[in-house]
Amino acid sequence: MDFAYSANTETLRQQVRGFLDQHIVPRLAQWHREVAAGQFPVSFMGDLKALAKEEGLWNLFLPSLHADEPGRGLSNLEYAPLAEIMGRVSWASEVFNCNAPDTGNMELLHMFATPEQNERWLQPLLNGEIRSAFAMTEPDVASSDASNIQTLIRREGDEYVINGRKWFITNASHPDCAFLIVMGKTDPDGEPRRQQSMIIVPFDTPGVELVRNIPVMHHLAPEGHSELVFRNVRVPAANLLGGEGDGFMMAQARLGPGRVHHCMRAIGMAELALELMVDRAQERKTFGRYLHQHGSISEWIARSRMEIEQARLLVLKTAWMIDNVGAKGARKEIAMIKAVVPGMLNQVVDRAMQVFGAMGLTPDTPLADLWISSRCLRIADGPDEVHLRSIARLEIDGAQERRGSSSDYLTPADVLRAR
Repeated sequence: MDFAYSANTETLRQQVRGFLDQHIVPRLAQWHREVAAGQFPVSFMGDLKALAKEEGLWNLFLPSLHADEPGRGLSNLEYAPLAEIMGRVSWASEVFNCNAPDTGNMELLHMFATPEQNERWLQPLLNGEIRSAFAMTEPDVASSDASNIQTLIRREGDEYVINGRKWFITNASHPDCAFLIVMGKTDPDGEPRRQQSMIIVPFDTPGVELVRNIPVMHHLAPEGHSELVFRNVRVPAANLLGGEGDGFMMAQARLGPGRVHHCMRAIGMAELALELMVDRAQERKTFGRYLHQHGSISEWIARSRMEIEQARLLVLKTAWMIDNVGAKGARKEIAMIKAVVPGMLNQVVDRAMQVFGAMGLTPDTPLADLWISSRCLRIADGPDEVHLRSIARLEIDGAQERRGSSSDYLTPADVLRAR
């Protein structure tokens, strides 16, 4: 496995970092002012997106991009370091049309959309003309187990009728959100992994109700992590994505590459937190010493650097595996980064907040928002416990062929008796 950046990747890294430093970071204050004033999308987003597109920094994430579609068609390994740079600012990925949940929806549509669905929904997404949402999680069941989902999608003639309740639907409160990909059950009595289907629902369809934008740890995201109700929502049968019963399979396909995106952005967040920690530790004194001269602080800095590097290597390995053996072949690695990276980010940000003291708890630094993001990722990408269960199961399954072979390393009984 070779994780060295190619010449093309290194050039793109420099371009993306230059764009971030020149055009995005200088607008951080303006972004906060406009969002606080209730202006969303912010006034300059369209201009930044047009500039990024003009510079060829557009749709960097989709390996299967066709020659006639806008973007670069990078592999997951090539895209990973670019996503890391975007992670330094929460809204930066939208500038490059690399923002969740649109990226996952574009992947789904790219793999499973009919020509008509492609023209109506995928092409406007690829062009950055609309936004979208993915409606899977439900408040009344443990949605990390997709077989629990209760939303019903019932066929009636040439239509499907949808009834259910979803929440924490990212982007559903965005004014430009044009459609939802809804996951529900078309066959509640079928085989557990063939009960679910996905269907495209235009946001303005009668019966789609936006109930609320849910605050997360008292933080209200302008794009929304929203609650939705579907009451007798009717859409044409042609809006079904893939076939009936393909929902579980498609959800797994969607959750592969997208996790590399999330995890690399999280590493970018951790890098920013460490930079802030190091700067603070060199400019503040306590008891006659700079903070970094205290043993505990220098250890935090060292451990943070080691943990970031370890996490990055695991994510790059995962990206390499997805590129070479597919998401199914990399399922253990995908589960590992889901558990490792948010926990690493949480640790690094927590240390940085401690070094900043009271200031680290305020909006004066990005640390509080980074901490919220780290804590949310431990649930948003599926609870840690689900990933750990998957990893353990795969480890045990893989050990069956060599079961008992470790006994060769045990000390024989006669040797023990001789002692």
